[in-house]
Amino acid sequence: MNLTATPTQRARPIKQQFRYLTEALDYAAEGVTGVNFYDGRGKLTAALTYAGLRNRAVAWAYRLAALQLPRGARVAIVATTEPDFHVMFYACHYAGLTPVPVPPPLQLGGRHEYADHLHGLLNVSGAEVCVGPQHCDSVMTASARGLRMRFVGSFEEFSGTTPTCIPLHCSTTSEPAYLQFTSGSTRFPRGVIISNRALMSNLLRTTEHLAVNDDDRAVSWLPYYHDMGLVGMILAPMSTQMSVDYLGSREFAMRPRQWLLRLSESRATISFAPPFGYELCTRNIDESTLERIDLSAWRIAGVGADQIRPATLAAFAARVRLSGFDARAFLPCYGLAESTLAVTLGRLNAGIAYETIDRDQLSQTGCAVPLPGTPPEQPESSAAVFVDCGMPLPDHTIEILDPNGTVLPDRHCGAVFVRGPSTMSGYLDEHNQSPRMRAPDEALATGDIGYLVAGRLFVTGREKDMMISNGRNVWPQDLEFVAEQCDGVRTGDTSAFSVPDAEGREQIVLVVQCRQRETGRRLELIRQLRGAIMRELGIDCIIDLVPPRTLNRTSSGKLSRAATRAGYLNRSAANAPPQCAANDARYRAG
Repeated sequence: MNLTATPTQRARPIKQQFRYLTEALDYAAEGVTGVNFYDGRGKLTAALTYAGLRNRAVAWAYRLAALQLPRGARVAIVATTEPDFHVMFYACHYAGLTPVPVPPPLQLGGRHEYADHLHGLLNVSGAEVCVGPQHCDSVMTASARGLRMRFVGSFEEFSGTTPTCIPLHCSTTSEPAYLQFTSGSTRFPRGVIISNRALMSNLLRTTEHLAVNDDDRAVSWLPYYHDMGLVGMILAPMSTQMSVDYLGSREFAMRPRQWLLRLSESRATISFAPPFGYELCTRNIDESTLERIDLSAWRIAGVGADQIRPATLAAFAARVRLSGFDARAFLPCYGLAESTLAVTLGRLNAGIAYETIDRDQLSQTGCAVPLPGTPPEQPESSAAVFVDCGMPLPDHTIEILDPNGTVLPDRHCGAVFVRGPSTMSGYLDEHNQSPRMRAPDEALATGDIGYLVAGRLFVTGREKDMMISNGRNVWPQDLEFVAEQCDGVRTGDTSAFSVPDAEGREQIVLVVQCRQRETGRRLELIRQLRGAIMRELGIDCIIDLVPPRTLNRTSSGKLSRAATRAGYLNRSAANAPPQCAANDARYRAG
């Protein structure tokens, strides 16, 4: 069968403002644009117009209605990159149900571990339906044992069920648009309830800022169960009737060049990624690929979901410069699942703006005191570099609070709080599957630390990650950056955190993924790392070398320092005698 990708140009005028999701899809279905799916070799495997997507979603909504689920019942969807996920997600909305995207098995180790994880998500969410691709059929069945489920099975099996003829009642403005599990929690992920009202507000304000036009086309490899992938690269394009080309997250990880090839071949203009996506491309794109690609149409290269390092993006821009990429396309942003997605967005066509801050002043006084400009790839030992993440969306506000809840002035570092119409309804209560609701005007604690300058947000780190050494506040990102400048250490191969020593004092640890096996070279790397950290930051720390692929990441690809810390403590307990002094552990090369 000859497949043809959906076109870029729209057949109808762009419309952005809708009351709820089905209204947006109904309008998009009047045009010719849609969604396209590519494999790891760049072959188009499926294409679906928004009209075709709507028709299939309505047909499946009648099948969902036949299950006689209560209004708002939750439907878990294994979020693989394929058309059936889109169909089921929108079918839930046409049937007045709540979709719950859950990660696929490839992200979470072995089959048994995944079954246990999925069982926990189904139990906590109170899902009454679980559907996914055929290859997940048996593991979904195993995960649902002991739970009260109305249907568990593959998309193919579900499509063969008998529909009902009773009228459909779509999800309304105040009802949930979806339930998403956050990836950053140190315990079991928390379920975030996002209403249609919050979703449509975020979509409108974000797409307005991006100045979406008739020539825009998107490309994405982001996972569907993450807010940037779901809201940013599925729902936002649909709400502006934009065609999107999708590449699976696993396929991107194996062949990063396919992201850039797809951008080039489709003349796409919009694509977002976390910093590690750009870094992976920088490391893995060969000369033959660079000769084949043309990135001159890429006008918005969004970057967010993790700490943004200017040096990482500068390296990417330099690598693809001859392919027509303009570094002014970089659009830094800040957001979180609890606020639907975007909270702040940078200036269009302005690239990455950053400040070089006196690290000692920041650690000792909490004040962000600028230093004379220093290249971000070669900061001075006394400097910390933070990216301007932009202004809050219209109707949204950001406050920086001290531990007593007092609002801090500009350039004073504190906890980041958000108010606005995009914030969540509440967290799912893990004990009775009901949401713990928030007051509409209540400020949302983001868990991040940062400061404001004339309304623009600079994020310095996570509250839970901050460490203290000799009375100074120390950010793990500083240690990780210094370590990654040493020969043999790659970006993303380090994780810093603190643990109590034998006397209960805070001891800083740096875990480094190391490809060297020879003991002498490993000991030399430890010596270099400790020397660089002492010289640049004045900190003595434990260096723990581990094999590649040891560092833990969340389901969205972020570094999980909490999980890495737990792994370090487990290794230490297993490998070290009880009386082992902390000083001995500093030189572990195993």
